[in-house]
Amino acid sequence: MAKFKISLNMEFCRSADKSFEGGVKIASELGYKWVEPMVHTGWELLSEVNYFHSFSMEEDPLLMKEICDRYGVRVSSLSAHSPLMKPEAAVDRLTRAAVLASFVGCDFLNSDEMVKPGWMDDAFAHETMRYTLTRAAQVCARHKKYLCIEPHGIYTKTADGLLRIANLVDSPWIQINWDTGNSYLAGIEDPYEGLQKVRDRVFHIHAKDISMAQSDGERGKVTGTPVGCACGEGVVDWERVAKIMEPVDREIFLSVECGKIDEAARSLAFLNKALAEWLA
Repeated sequence: MAKFKISLNMEFCRSADKSFEGGVKIASELGYKWVEPMVHTGWELLSEVNYFHSFSMEEDPLLMKEICDRYGVRVSSLSAHSPLMKPEAAVDRLTRAAVLASFVGCDFLNSDEMVKPGWMDDAFAHETMRYTLTRAAQVCARHKKYLCIEPHGIYTKTADGLLRIANLVDSPWIQINWDTGNSYLAGIEDPYEGLQKVRDRVFHIHAKDISMAQSDGERGKVTGTPVGCACGEGVVDWERVAKIMEPVDREIFLSVECGKIDEAARSLAFLNKALAEWLA
């Protein structure tokens, strides 16, 4: 039977202009035991002046662990979203994220295909992604880390498209991160039927709820969204999600993706109550 652990994607403090350490501190104060940091290569300006939460992989890889240890929080996964159709950027980011994951003690990296250049046709795009994922899978295999692809772009907006990308490379280290909000907003197929179809490959879940206002304005017009509303205050049927995943015999992180600190607090309270029988 699947069991869930609740984590918090660090996007929750984006609107509050908090640094990585500031966000970890708040997450701890809210009662979260796990966080999903965003990572990047290079030296991003807003992060360097403590206005943004993303963590640079140019830093000592043990610094992230040191900060999390300071507040009694552990790393569940890394938000390592990289443009799979742009290997000159994605290969470096994904492979370095796999190494960082070894230092901080997490097993999951999350990404999606991101944006397709206009000059690529579908065949070229998938062959390019196959190259990127092959390079990433080699490093993931050495470090025993799962790279989980989520529904967010033009190809992953359907379960079949998501599976096609996950199957580009024959590797047990390439799996799926199901995003409850993105799959709903795409509006192409029933999101619960989609989850049922990919269930055996789901190793991580982005717990993203979608408000009725956002649903009315965007469903069927977008393929994803950065963050949602507080879990339990939108359209997602969380008990149904848990029941679909029940037959899967592993622990799975539910990483809350909301955009505000108060939404993160309400999400934790809701999920702890609504999914009590499924929590590890």
